[in-house]
Amino acid sequence: MRRILTKFSGLAAVSMLALAVAQPAQAAQQGAGAAYFEFTDSTQQTFVFKLTDQAKIQQARSILSGKETEATQVMGKVVKSPAPYNKPWNYQLDPSSVSFFAAAIEVCDSNMVYLNQHLSEVGGAFLPNSVWCDWGSHLTREVTPK
Repeated sequence: MRRILTKFSGLAAVSMLALAVAQPAQAAQQGAGAAYFEFTDSTQQTFVFKLTDQAKIQQARSILSGKETEATQVMGKVVKSPAPYNKPWNYQLDPSSVSFFAAAIEVCDSNMVYLNQHLSEVGGAFLPNSVWCDWGSHLTREVTPK
């Protein structure tokens, strides 16, 4: 009986080790599916955002290729921290919140310069729920992060 328990314990330990090793590998595979896109707005500045959802990545590529002509402007939830791929801005968009729109309500509209200058006010009366929809946004290209 002791031998069976020892073998079972060993098998359980090997299984747990395999699971622990597999999780980082799965996370790395998911990260490998990320794509980065740039847009500009009325200020002529550029802003880079990250997408991880394959359907949204394809939608962004369809916008750039001209296949998608309706929902082409960028919307997403503002995260009040800089991203290394999006300098010089002190904020970024939550990749899981990014979508594309044709029309949106005025309360979420702002240009990227004004948003950066008033970042401490985001989430209150300015951009409620931290949702930003730059009406002047225009997707310009897919980029490789620096």
